[in-house]
Amino acid sequence: MSLKILLAVLGVALMGTGCTNTHHYPLSGEDCGPADPVRDLSVQQCAPTA
Repeated sequence: MSLKILLAVLGVALMGTGCTNTHHYPLSGEDCGPADPVRDLSVQQCAPTA
């Protein structure tokens, strides 16, 4: 019985991490907006260079 409870708690915790606020940046907490300079970046510009 305790294994089922543990798995249920872990499942709920994992599902909760998928719920994010898309109107704020996750680390700084600043508002996202249409004038943000990062909106024009491509994936290639974010990849590390060797």
